Amino acid sequence: MGDAITREKQIKTGPREAKNTLIRSTNPTWKYLFEETKNIMTK
Repeated sequence: MGDAITREKQIKTGPREAKNTLIRSTNPTWKYLFEETKNIMTK
């Protein structure tokens, strides 16, 4: 869990373009994923 928090902080403090590149690498069409992941987030 600590590693995840550390990584999240790294991402949040990084430049916007780096965040966009990260998103494009896993979600190139920028598909809205909330409906697919909302059940995971509430468990």
